[in-house]
Amino acid sequence: MSSPETEIANADNSQEKKKLTLDVRVDKPSVCERHVTVTIDRADVDRYFDDAISGIMPNAAVPGFRAGRAPRKLVEQRFRSQVADQVKGSLLMDSMTQISEEQDFSAISEPDFDFEAIEIPDNGPMTFEFDLEVRPEFEMPEWKGLKLDRLTREFSAKDIDGRLADILQDMATLVPTEDAATPGDYIVANITASHNGRAISEANEEEIQILPVISFPDARLEGFDKLMEGVKAGETRKAQVMISHDSAATELQGETIDLEFNVLEVKKVELPPIDAEVLESLGNLENEGELRDAVKVDLERRMEYQQQRRVRQQITSLLTASANWELPPDLVRRQSRRELDRAMLEMRSSGFSDDEIRAYENELRQNTLSATRKALHEHFILERIAEDQNVDADPADYDAEVQLIARQGRESVRRVRARIEKQGLMDALRNQIIERKVINLITEHAKFNDVPYDPAKNATFPVELSLSGASESNIPIAKHGGDSQQLQQPADHT
Repeated sequence: MSSPETEIANADNSQEKKKLTLDVRVDKPSVCERHVTVTIDRADVDRYFDDAISGIMPNAAVPGFRAGRAPRKLVEQRFRSQVADQVKGSLLMDSMTQISEEQDFSAISEPDFDFEAIEIPDNGPMTFEFDLEVRPEFEMPEWKGLKLDRLTREFSAKDIDGRLADILQDMATLVPTEDAATPGDYIVANITASHNGRAISEANEEEIQILPVISFPDARLEGFDKLMEGVKAGETRKAQVMISHDSAATELQGETIDLEFNVLEVKKVELPPIDAEVLESLGNLENEGELRDAVKVDLERRMEYQQQRRVRQQITSLLTASANWELPPDLVRRQSRRELDRAMLEMRSSGFSDDEIRAYENELRQNTLSATRKALHEHFILERIAEDQNVDADPADYDAEVQLIARQGRESVRRVRARIEKQGLMDALRNQIIERKVINLITEHAKFNDVPYDPAKNATFPVELSLSGASESNIPIAKHGGDSQQLQQPADHT
């Protein structure tokens, strides 16, 4: 015998839904927030109850009567409380569907209401309220004919030598030495962060390259190369940093932290020879000539990333010049992960190393709220253009992005896709695809002025220790096995 719930579901599926008589009041606490009060006419409430009872009448079991033979009033009395939640759910679902079709706003979150707190009154209309985040309303900026700078460069043999050295360093052996440290060496150190004499975080045996800057998720130490100049194993060096104003540890935001580096070991970098093993690990290359060709392709791909980033920055700066609408702090905080995911995926697909990605992630985390606020303004405008121009992501776009990430990380496409889906990054991938398509569309209608591109030398080393004691970062699609990256060969070698 079917249950009352099954009968209700069958009745709901089979009946032709009539529009509800709704009174909808929309309040606007802010440009991105809506508070909606909905009143459902009593006639609709009674109709839904009547439909629910009619659905269970043929099989309703009431003592003293054969199944399906009990008078309707007795069935109503016996089952009304049991079907109440079913009716409430149907009324809420249908009214929300109708509101989304009739109201002129684009939701960017699920409605926030307490199902249990909503009641169907015995008499009179049913009323419920909910909060909703929506895309802000704004005038479409003029996006055609923008004047933009475009980075250009013909890479020389010296450029290739420098990039090749960076690639080989990722495969280098670190050799302990008794000598004093020099810039570019590595130290192994215990790090202690203290505030007013109290230790608040620490990391043991952290391996750090001596570069001008160390970036932490919540702070930045400038002049690290000078701090460690001439250091030897057994020595201690001290410094101070300021905790980011966007740190999760609110009580330490803007506070000065004392850092102590207890150096356990100094290591020199020993680059590997360019032999068959190295050539194979970098993409099954045949000889050093092919390697240098592949390095040039790598440089060009990185320049393309910087070109796109520079163009995006110019475009979004021009388009958001009048976007002075305030965003709710809760929305900004929740969306900060989305912006990190998008930025990290973009760098991963452009072939940047884990250290470079972590350094950029730390930079974003130190200014997470301001960076996210800016990114949301950009996202809303680019998405509005995408809708206006019918720009969307299709399956081939997803496949191309996943294949690119897999190739850069020397992993299988299936494994990368599974990890993206498991980490909930498909939405970030979609945003990345659509925003890039819109940027490309805008550039097609732009006027360009070529400017020289001067690749910046990597001067920042990332450390995952959160000095304030907050949670450490977690980079999407990061590899931590120390494997070198695989270079993409030029087209005539593939």
